Formats: sequence, C-alpha cells, structure tokens
Amino acid sequence: MPTLKALVLGCSLKSSPAPSSSELLGREVLAALADHDVDGEFVRVADHDVRFGVSTDEGDGDAWPSIRSKVLAAQILVIATPIWMGQPSSITKMILERLDAELSETDDQGRPSMSGKVAVVAVVGNEDGAHHVAAEVFQALNDVGFTVPAAGSTYWVGEAMQTLDYHDAGPKPDTTGAATATLAANAAHLAHLLAATRYPAG
Repeated sequence: MPTLKALVLGCSLKSSPAPSSSELLGREVLAALADHDVDGEFVRVADHDVRFGVSTDEGDGDAWPSIRSKVLAAQILVIATPIWMGQPSSITKMILERLDAELSETDDQGRPSMSGKVAVVAVVGNEDGAHHVAAEVFQALNDVGFTVPAAGSTYWVGEAMQTLDYHDAGPKPDTTGAATATLAANAAHLAHLLAATRYPAG
C-alpha cells in the first residue's frame, strides 16, 4: 500500500510560538494518520502572509501559492480550527475563500483540481458549535471537489464561558481521542481507494 500525504492547515488566530489548541488537535490527527501509512505536515496559516481574495495568487508576496502547492501534493487535507462566536475562525474562512478559485481549475480530463482528495476537520473551543463549524467547512470543501469520509470530524469543546483550553485539559482518549482515531482510519481508507481509482472524468 503506497504512503499517502496529509496536510494540516492550522487556522488559529495566533502566530507561532503562541500555544494553539487547534494545532495540538491537528497534530494528533497527523499522529493518528501515521498509523495508516500517511505522512503529514502541519502549516500554521497565521505564520504566513496569505492575502484575502478568491484567486490562486493575489500577487505582491501572497503566501497562498506555496501553501496551495502543498494542498495539491496531499491526498488528505485537515482543517484545524478554533470556534469563535460559534463560527470557524476568520483564517479558516479566508482559506475557504482562497479555495473557491479551484472551481475553475481542472486537470487534463476536466476534473476539478481537488477531485479525489479527502477532507477532514478538527475543531476546538470553549463554546458550543463544533458540529456547526464542521458542517460549514465540509460544505465548502465538498463544493470545490473534496470528498468527506464517514465520521470525518474530531473535536473538543470546553465548558461554555470558561477559559480552559484543549492543550491544558489533558488527554481525552475515550472521547476526542477515539473520534480522532476513527477519523484517521476512515480518511486514510478513503484516500487510498481514491488514489487507486479516480473519479470519472467530467
């Protein structure tokens, strides 16, 4: 079975080296994927000068083209986002807007550029909304060609109106950890199938 690639886009509002619960959960997804012949890389988007826009390259030093090349090279994309006011982070939304450009990008057989790639989501927060956030992100990614596996999200949500973060909460092997393991197994299984048998040309 060939080794696949995964890319985690960490959508924390904080730049490195600030602690990030979404980065922690994203890296836990990578560790779980490694058990299924998937190599991975983590990119914290806030560390890069990604411009607002809906094209593949907004010019003037835009960092998105280099990140996009990593997305294109990966078979699995992981969006790791915090919840803010019940919503995905603004960086997550910016990434989805940049991926909107893929609607007009196709391969030599007319398939969308992201066709055959698998997308999963990791969510953290101190308020309700993990299912809503996953739904928003999945819908956008599916629109541009990504395939969503069964049980394709993992999350941790702390008590509302409190300040405890996931990176301070300690391991959650029977809840978040179990969801992460299932996500990884299903995502890797689907990605291997799609790598072996592409969707039909448009």
